[in-house]
Amino acid sequence: MKHLDRLIIRRLVSITTLVLVVLICIFILIDFSENSDDFTDRGAKMGEIWGDYYINYIPEMIRLVLPLAIFTACLYLVGQLSERLEITSLKAAGVSLYRLFMPFLIFGLINTIGLSALDAWIIPTSNAQRIKFEEQYIKQKNEQLDRSDIYRELSPGSYLQVNYFDRDQQTAYRIRMVQFDQKGVKKLLTATNMSWLESKKEWRLTTVQERVFTDSGFVERNVAGFDTVLNLLPQDLARSSSDIYQLSYTQAFQYIDGIKRSGASGIEIPQVQLYARMAYPFSIVVVLIIGFAVASVRRRGGKGVYITAGLVISFLYLVIMKIMEPFGALGILPPFWAAVIPHITFLAVGFISLKQIRK
Repeated sequence: MKHLDRLIIRRLVSITTLVLVVLICIFILIDFSENSDDFTDRGAKMGEIWGDYYINYIPEMIRLVLPLAIFTACLYLVGQLSERLEITSLKAAGVSLYRLFMPFLIFGLINTIGLSALDAWIIPTSNAQRIKFEEQYIKQKNEQLDRSDIYRELSPGSYLQVNYFDRDQQTAYRIRMVQFDQKGVKKLLTATNMSWLESKKEWRLTTVQERVFTDSGFVERNVAGFDTVLNLLPQDLARSSSDIYQLSYTQAFQYIDGIKRSGASGIEIPQVQLYARMAYPFSIVVVLIIGFAVASVRRRGGKGVYITAGLVISFLYLVIMKIMEPFGALGILPPFWAAVIPHITFLAVGFISLKQIRK
């Protein structure tokens, strides 16, 4: 069995690599055909297209298609063993299907850990470079979540209103800060704009009017501007739907904490995205269990049946993942459960299918 284990793992590696390369090449060809007009119209050079865009897109492609590549490899290899009656021979020799599944499980766990590490540290950096290229050269819908009338809590009893925030210039326009207590408004500050000073980690307010309210009225002060420290960063005003995919796990949790601190709405969206990212590598183990259970029983139709079954299962898996995400984003389900329910559901399907096979 040790020799067979090594043989199975080598075959899984070779088939997975082949399928992965084919899928990535297809993905690149389709993407290039769709965006070639934008590349030409906006003056992107070939060195930038392949060096800045596609090289940085490959890690994300690997993350997306690796479970499918492993699933295909499992279906093909187990189906081949079943068609050649090798599984029947192993059963007759006293080898259970659970024991035969061990090299598949080991292979799946190694890839799960590897994909998690890739997603935690390498993919966010490459995604940031890729998205920067897309914003410059590819026409796409605006992913910014906050566009106008932005409200943030600076501290208990202190709120900020921004009419518009320019993400590229890191400048907010038509600023209003309000401080109040149980008696009412204590201070009202307005400014025409507020710019982020990266070197000082401060905000520069321009054309400022400040009113301090007392029991007898208010005192008004007008100044050309000043620099100040606020419990607020530019990313707290310029959130987009792709932010989570550009951050490591640690940075993503800090990003979500920043949203909570600033009092912004829509916190469920990045939470679902983060939990979905963290749970996605686990799908490798899930599809291996399902693939092994489907392909280990010899069926009429040969490998075509296994491939068809694999495509159907992959489609349903993906559809359920996409269906559940809006439930978490809208607050109907807790974000964590919206991200993990599809994996738990298909894991249960895999275990039930594996249990029903004659060992």
